[in-house]
Amino acid sequence: MENPNRKKKVTLVVVTALLLLSAVWWRAGATHTDDTTKSAGTSAVKPALTVTTTTPFLAEWPEKLSANGNIAAWQEASIGAEVIGLRLTEVKVNVGDTVRQGQVLAVFSTMTVKADVAQAQASVAQAEAVLAEAKGNADRARHAAAPGAISAQQISEYLTAERTASARLEAARAQLANQQTRLQQTQLIAPDDGVISARTATVGAVASAGQELFRLIRFNRLEWRAEVTAAEIHLLQAGQKATILAPGGIQARGTVRMVAPTVDPQNRMALIYVDIPSDTGLKAGMFARGDFELRRNKVVALPQSAIVQREGFSFVYRLGAENKVSQTKVEIGRRLDHSIEIINGLEQDAKVVATGAAFLADGDTVRVVSASTDPSGSVR
Repeated sequence: MENPNRKKKVTLVVVTALLLLSAVWWRAGATHTDDTTKSAGTSAVKPALTVTTTTPFLAEWPEKLSANGNIAAWQEASIGAEVIGLRLTEVKVNVGDTVRQGQVLAVFSTMTVKADVAQAQASVAQAEAVLAEAKGNADRARHAAAPGAISAQQISEYLTAERTASARLEAARAQLANQQTRLQQTQLIAPDDGVISARTATVGAVASAGQELFRLIRFNRLEWRAEVTAAEIHLLQAGQKATILAPGGIQARGTVRMVAPTVDPQNRMALIYVDIPSDTGLKAGMFARGDFELRRNKVVALPQSAIVQREGFSFVYRLGAENKVSQTKVEIGRRLDHSIEIINGLEQDAKVVATGAAFLADGDTVRVVSASTDPSGSVR
């Protein structure tokens, strides 16, 4: 018969062993769980933003000189009354109308002038009759049948009368021509093609000598009169191109026609005359700014979206190890289209954030995608 005490001892040993094994298993499992949690926490750093990257690129940009100035007419013609004391009966054009050379702009009353023309014509007819009589007398005196039939004094008087009548006829014809010219001047004619820029002519008004009735922009030709300093004038010459920007977003391309031969002694500025095409929408009197293209040089540039402006300084975000970005201060220069010149602070092979830079902070981790894909990863 088996001893009961021995059974109890065996059972106690087995239970103790099982408890020890359970404790070891539980501790090992807990340690494994902690290590797994730490490892997962380390590798699961969430990116702050999905971005694309770029590197600085070389480009040839034109060197420019900026200036301001007024848009003005190339030449303006002042059209005034040539006849005095006549009443305007008709005005055919208004401000803004395009006219052709020889076109009638206004008409004056012709009643008085027509009467003067008729009177001059009568004077011519009278002078012609007097001349015919004087010429007949002179011819008879020259061809007298017998010598001594007409005295020398009488012959001289006939010849003098002929010359006097001839001179009076010429004077009458000149007076007629003058009155006919006045009749033509009752129609005010455009001297050139162009656009009417001002008008003071009013129906019923009586014109005075030299009074301006219309102002005409000849050939509708405009120019930009840009102001540059005395130190900049030597950089410009005829034939150079200029880009002109006016209010309302109007942009035009022009060509330097002439550099002023003098500098204003008051403000030390010189005028540069730039021809402008007539179909640009620019108007005389506008104030415009523009850039002259001097020469082309190589620059290092970045897309505008890669530059962040903060506290008056310019920054880019360089991509480093483990996709972490570092904020880098750069010195920028000119802008052209959607690019900005990088003067200093960045190597040409540096990889920087191209899109989304404005939403990043120094040290952020980012997810980089190809520029040909959306941040979602789909192909554009």
